[in-house]
Amino acid sequence: MILLKKALHGRAFFCTFVFMNTRIVRIEKEEDLLHLASMAGTIWRECYASILSGEQIEYMLSKFLSVNVLSRQVSVEGYEYYFVECDGERVGFVGVKVEEKRLFLSKLYIKEEYRGRGISSVALGFLEEKCHREALLAIYLTVNKYNDRAYNVYINKGYKVVDDVVTDIGSGYVMDDYVMQKIIL
Repeated sequence: MILLKKALHGRAFFCTFVFMNTRIVRIEKEEDLLHLASMAGTIWRECYASILSGEQIEYMLSKFLSVNVLSRQVSVEGYEYYFVECDGERVGFVGVKVEEKRLFLSKLYIKEEYRGRGISSVALGFLEEKCHREALLAIYLTVNKYNDRAYNVYINKGYKVVDDVVTDIGSGYVMDDYVMQKIIL
């Protein structure tokens, strides 16, 4: 593993994580958020087509993954977004936020044709390293109860179901999720 250090506003932070042919690169430019929003639309429409209605997918994309929402999350709410690159191509993204002594994994999405190659494992490894560097005790996330593939990835990486929640997100839609967590020692 190789970590590259970069300064931003007088603070040092790790912006790039490299393992084999996969890199995790922090998003810092507004135009990159535009690319992330576009990529999210492609991935979500494919990933959730068998789980959610097309109308709910579009509603959730506009509510959670529009450029305006992403920009506010980064500039005001403390979220960090990263591109996942494989062989120089952007193949997915990660969104996280530190909350107290835990890291909230808000988003981890990989393009369909790159799944099953261990890329999510590299991204999760990056997040565990981040937790170690920042003295965070756990990573937690929500995953759709019917997204078996993602659920199984997290189970295989040591995450445990700690709760299940149904969240009203407006316009008659809900998110029906497991809350999962992994303790980082």
